Amino acid sequence: MIKDFFTYQAQTTTHPLAMPISHSEGSYIYDTNQKAYLDFVAGVSACSLGHRHPKVVSAIKNQLDKYLHVMVYGEYIQEPAVALAKLLAKHLPKPLETTYLTNSGTEAIEGALKLAKRVTGRSEIIAAHKAYHGNTMGAMSVMGFEERKQAFRPLLPNISFIEFNSVNDLSRITSKTAAVILETIQGGAGFIEPINGYLEKVRAKCNETGTLLILDEIQPGFGRTGKLFGFEHYNCIPDILVTGKGLGGGMPIGAFTTSKTIMSQLQDNPKLGHITTFGGHPVIAAAALATVKEITETTLIKDTLEKEQLIRKHLVHPLIKNIRGHGLMLAALTPSIEITNQVILKCQDQGLILFWLLFEPKAIRITPPLTITNEEIIKGCRIITKVLDTIKP
Repeated sequence: MIKDFFTYQAQTTTHPLAMPISHSEGSYIYDTNQKAYLDFVAGVSACSLGHRHPKVVSAIKNQLDKYLHVMVYGEYIQEPAVALAKLLAKHLPKPLETTYLTNSGTEAIEGALKLAKRVTGRSEIIAAHKAYHGNTMGAMSVMGFEERKQAFRPLLPNISFIEFNSVNDLSRITSKTAAVILETIQGGAGFIEPINGYLEKVRAKCNETGTLLILDEIQPGFGRTGKLFGFEHYNCIPDILVTGKGLGGGMPIGAFTTSKTIMSQLQDNPKLGHITTFGGHPVIAAAALATVKEITETTLIKDTLEKEQLIRKHLVHPLIKNIRGHGLMLAALTPSIEITNQVILKCQDQGLILFWLLFEPKAIRITPPLTITNEEIIKGCRIITKVLDTIKP
């Protein structure tokens, strides 16, 4: 199987981890030799409830017995998608009331950018340096990292970039700006949080200029930061909210949510302003519905902040210089790229899954499932510190 993997499946890097997977359960992934790996990554923040959560699996199986794909998005009334959109509206502040379901976070970003241009009649988009919003052409256009974009130019025109947390840069938002798109917490940059009321100031500037504010919650969303949505920490409600990853319970999904008035602009002039065949797929929507119910009807969100403190308490070592982030969206910084690489690879050998961040090579991603136990957190932190003890800086 390993040979076939390298022969027939497209690769994203020259050195994939290439772990052959047998099965997964809870906080663990098992390889084909039945070795167990404690998962501190959760599918890059996607598996909010761990692996194969019983309620998610049950929802999938129940929907399988009813129907799979029946029609392109938005034409037929399919109960799982309607119920999911309604539940999201229940837990979101006004005017975030109408949701368009997509197949992935990057597709949701595309829809949000199109919608902002359609509503405002403007073409300029402002994004942040070191931002990551996905890898399709529109999402890549608002990626703030030229090294990853240059091979694919030309991209969308009329995109400009500001420094995240720079209030001085907000003067560049004008009446010509269709939208400002920001991650609530910058993910690929190293889990950089907004400070000094930054998002409130962005919100005020957008109000002043008639600019729509798009917040990308694909990573911070669904309880990972100790609130259901990251923006709840910062007193800033976006015009368009983009979600994905943790919404699906391990299934592929994305969504963008806005007011009924704004979303209706995709219905006409032109009709079918944004379309997708498989968006809102009933099996995936059923899995997402079960996921959101479990997150909002249990103590998982509250427990996330307690688990963050447990990680910070037990992940203490001279080679851990800083731990950035909030809740279970954490990045441990080491002194060098080489040390970070050694930690991630050696920890995998010791049965702990860690991963990298896109634009901060000294960061170790720590984004375990929200369902991880205190005992599992302590176990994982001990593996990391023991590995660090073997590394000479």
